[in-house]
Amino acid sequence: MGSFVSQPLEPVKFAATPEATSTAKPAQVTATGAPASPEQAPLFNNCWSCRVLSGSGLIGAGGYVYWTARKPMKLGYPPGPGTIAQMIFGISIACWGVVILADPKGKAFRTG
Repeated sequence: MGSFVSQPLEPVKFAATPEATSTAKPAQVTATGAPASPEQAPLFNNCWSCRVLSGSGLIGAGGYVYWTARKPMKLGYPPGPGTIAQMIFGISIACWGVVILADPKGKAFRTG
């Protein structure tokens, strides 16, 4: 494995094929009215068990990070900037889990 520094800086040039240099445009393959690409599925597919598993896992991980950062404070040590940043990061992870559980975007588009 090499790093980016070991890679050559010049782009690799390829000879153009005769088909690529022609000015004729290719014919459209798709029929009129047909979608060009399939619609992408939502990220979590509205799977309740998937959201519960991942959301509760993130809440648990955020709680662990938060309480691990808070443990020296309970022993009487003053909090430093790193401890405060770790606590904020733990809270952020837990909030991300709550957002996954709540699924606010999915509820906004449900009609029935």
